[in-house]
Amino acid sequence: MFWCFGVLVLKEKLRLTQKLSLNFAGVGVSILTVAFGQLPLVAFGLALSWGTYSLIKKRLDAGSLETLSIEMVFALIPSAIYMFYLVSKNEAQYGSDLWFSLILMTSGLVTVIPLLMFNSAATSLPLTITGLLGYINPTIMFLVGFIVFHEPLTFSKIFGFIFIWTALILLGFDMYRSGRAVDQSKSQVI
Repeated sequence: MFWCFGVLVLKEKLRLTQKLSLNFAGVGVSILTVAFGQLPLVAFGLALSWGTYSLIKKRLDAGSLETLSIEMVFALIPSAIYMFYLVSKNEAQYGSDLWFSLILMTSGLVTVIPLLMFNSAATSLPLTITGLLGYINPTIMFLVGFIVFHEPLTFSKIFGFIFIWTALILLGFDMYRSGRAVDQSKSQVI
């Protein structure tokens, strides 16, 4: 979804290694989808929503703190209404226990810090790169499932993830190589 928005809407150009990486990721996702036996509608919905969110962030051309502040104001309205509803029914948990209230207050940081990082990346990186980097999270979930929860590892999962990991390695190599080229050109200017 990200690369569709990046290439088709924002007219971003892909280098050869990025195209190759995208094809490997597509094959990996196709293998996992066929092995799953049905279209992963939740995954497509998440990809569409995060892709649209990133596209809007990219189009706004505003800083990550500013856009996140606007989002929080919009989220504050229904949250405040719900909070007042809970207080009126005497079902609110906030303020009933000091430690629980402190945990609730600090949980905002656990949410805001990753969102600020994502917003910063979404505005500064090409959308096609942001989308391909999104494969890191499923890889971490795969490893947690296999190592921590001892979930069964089928051949189709291994085969699909090999393609996705190859895509990530190619993308990392491309980002390293292109970043090095930018650094070298800066040093020649100075």
